[in-house]
Amino acid sequence: MSHPHPELTAPPALPDGGVRVVALGGLGEVGRNMTVIEHAGRLLVVDCGVLFPEDHHPGVDLILPDFEYIEDRLDDVEAIVLTHGHEDHIGAVPFLLRLKPDIPLIGSQLTLALVEAKLKEHKITPYTLGVKEGQTERLGVFSCEFIAVNHSIPDALAVAIRTPGGTLLHTGDFKMDQLPLDRRITDLRAFARLGEEGVDLFLTDSTNAEVPGFTTPERRITPAIERVFHKAERRIIVACFSSHVHRVQQVLDAAAESGRKVALVGRSMVRNMTIAADLGYLHVPDGVLVDVGKLNNLPDHQVVLICTGSQGEPMAALSRMANRDHKIEVGVGDTVLLASSLIPGNENAVYRVINGLMRLGAHVVHKGNALVHVSGHASAGELLYCYNIVRPRNVMPVHGEWRHLVANGQLAEATGVAKDRVVLAEDGVVVDLVDGVARIVGAVDCGYIYVDGSSVGAADETLLKDRRILRDEGFVTIIVVRDAATGKVAAGPEIQTRGFAEDEDVFDRVRPRLDEALADAAANGVTDSYQLQQIIRRTVGSFVGGKLRRRPMIIPIVIDA
Repeated sequence: MSHPHPELTAPPALPDGGVRVVALGGLGEVGRNMTVIEHAGRLLVVDCGVLFPEDHHPGVDLILPDFEYIEDRLDDVEAIVLTHGHEDHIGAVPFLLRLKPDIPLIGSQLTLALVEAKLKEHKITPYTLGVKEGQTERLGVFSCEFIAVNHSIPDALAVAIRTPGGTLLHTGDFKMDQLPLDRRITDLRAFARLGEEGVDLFLTDSTNAEVPGFTTPERRITPAIERVFHKAERRIIVACFSSHVHRVQQVLDAAAESGRKVALVGRSMVRNMTIAADLGYLHVPDGVLVDVGKLNNLPDHQVVLICTGSQGEPMAALSRMANRDHKIEVGVGDTVLLASSLIPGNENAVYRVINGLMRLGAHVVHKGNALVHVSGHASAGELLYCYNIVRPRNVMPVHGEWRHLVANGQLAEATGVAKDRVVLAEDGVVVDLVDGVARIVGAVDCGYIYVDGSSVGAADETLLKDRRILRDEGFVTIIVVRDAATGKVAAGPEIQTRGFAEDEDVFDRVRPRLDEALADAAANGVTDSYQLQQIIRRTVGSFVGGKLRRRPMIIPIVIDA
């Protein structure tokens, strides 16, 4: 992936006593969060998440950080510190541990439980160390203090990393909800204490830096959910992230008050909520939760389903319901509640699902027409508070697209951080903290690693380009049989097409051109099959581009007989 510093070259050796920070994901994008911190030849990894593919990644399942930077130094990694249990922070852990399974995982109880369940599917038994807010652990040359922060998943942590070369404070994903559902607020007292001690580099969540004011408290959603339950005539189907424990809790409470039963739909939803309930983070009212198989025995006005698919994922339960490809059939009078915000890039997919559900007669409630979701990230007002409390010497905005990073940097400057002490970087850019000053010193290769079916890293941009052409432009196959003795065409050309609105007869017009081009090739002594394929490709490509205004994939096949 490119970064805004194209002139950067490989970084020099880290000076003695310095601290190096390299983001392998999460800068310039929403997701794939992973930061590598180096001091005295040792490495500490903060988070290891995935990015979910968009329309221009056909066939791709997940996008991973590029581990190449640390692949030859895995023995130097002290630990992987996980700030919380969202997929964009833990989803790539199994792929990193495939390379070295005994790297310790450090995180809160819920975070580790979620990642352990994921690792179990990959047949990896990790070494883990559970931590709580207020706890400090020595991880080699790194002393890590863990601080409670409020987010859209319980048990989230910020981490203060102390080294002889300086102190870093990494917020992870956070906000400053003062009345959170679990009563666990962001520990601003700890932030202030660290500020008094001196924070040399403050790595801050940028996702909502463009949003003015303060993020709406989670409790403000409860009345809107209760209104949905009060007005719904038939079934209620709630779609949210499979890790959003707080939202599921609100739905369970509303169902209990309205006398409805709740069933969880989808493997990840069942797995995560079972873990949350077993650990005491999710409180299930007595008799409310039922198996999805028992819903047929209940009248529609007593049924609530909680499923995945709030981002329009094609294989998720809600999308399949909208496409009538699920055992649960949505119909007239059903209410569908999309209890999440739109991740950038997913808008079209989500609106397709909404339209499909409404076409089936459902009433769809979403963030656009009701207060049914609030962000899990700090808005500009909260970030200003943090900068004024911490008073960092240097700031490095993290977790967001470029516009988010820029906005966050501007907030830091507004509170008095010098412009040259605000480091704006993208994935792969190397930042060194030396003698209290953070600056960009180089860049390392850092691309997208695609999980494509059973393969990891085999798919590249060339393959995806081919898939996009097949999807958008179709393909043309031209088969020519050549006399091996004379080099002349013995049969063909036979032309087959897919993905064209025009009838195949339209290609009859290119046959004379092909015959002429192949005859010229034979006359000029062209015998190499690859050269003949290129002649066929150029001839057909020129015709299709000029007459049909298309750029399909062209597959010439030359057979010697």
